[in-house]
Amino acid sequence: MEVRAKKALGQHFLTDQSIAKGIVDALRGEKVLEVGPGMGVLTQYLLPIRGENLKAVEIDTESVAYLKSHFPELGENLVAGDFLKMNMGTLFDGEYSVIGNFPYNISSQIFFKILEHRDRIPEVVCMIQKEVAERIAEKPGTKTYGILSVFLQAWYDIEYLFTVGSGAFNPPPKVQSAVIRLTRNGRTSLGCDEKLFRMVVKTAFGQRRKTLRNSLKPIIASTGAAVDTTDPVFDLRPERLGVDDFVALTVSLQGK
Repeated sequence: MEVRAKKALGQHFLTDQSIAKGIVDALRGEKVLEVGPGMGVLTQYLLPIRGENLKAVEIDTESVAYLKSHFPELGENLVAGDFLKMNMGTLFDGEYSVIGNFPYNISSQIFFKILEHRDRIPEVVCMIQKEVAERIAEKPGTKTYGILSVFLQAWYDIEYLFTVGSGAFNPPPKVQSAVIRLTRNGRTSLGCDEKLFRMVVKTAFGQRRKTLRNSLKPIIASTGAAVDTTDPVFDLRPERLGVDDFVALTVSLQGK
């Protein structure tokens, strides 16, 4: 029995066993949630070392049937459902790591879900589209640095581990992939209004060709903050600001 790769689910099954083992070897955590195990290419290496501390979430009913047949030891730790809609608090007590070959079409949504539960997820090891991996790991000052870079780097240290060619999959994707590791940093608070921080970052990068003076005009007006827009920071475009710069900017915009 084989599982048909479904375009609607963004499925490209990893078939290179050395790559699969390399992804698992990069994981440090004991309690592990695997997102989208598919036909179990990572599961086969995770089960012997994580055992009952491994849970897997799979949305594809055909893949669920395959996993039940080939990995019966998963038992109730195999959860049929949509990770993006799942109540994460029901999966584990305490902290747990996340691993998976994330579908390219929803990888950003998966990361935003992880950010919502960042205090319980100290580590993520995943394979995603190479372009997205580079964007996440990028430092300020480049064109690829963006919204997801800032949001994830605010809470995690990012390591670009290795690149994976399209030949490692069935069917082969049209792009290269990459494996990255996210490790929770020591930040416990941004020190500013988080909702406003997210708004500032999204607004700035939404008009990334504009200087901050122009792109943030609506936010400055709505907050009523007494901001000195002659400050040199407002001459910059968003890709020049690191996380701490955006935090300082948000503090100045918090207003009355």
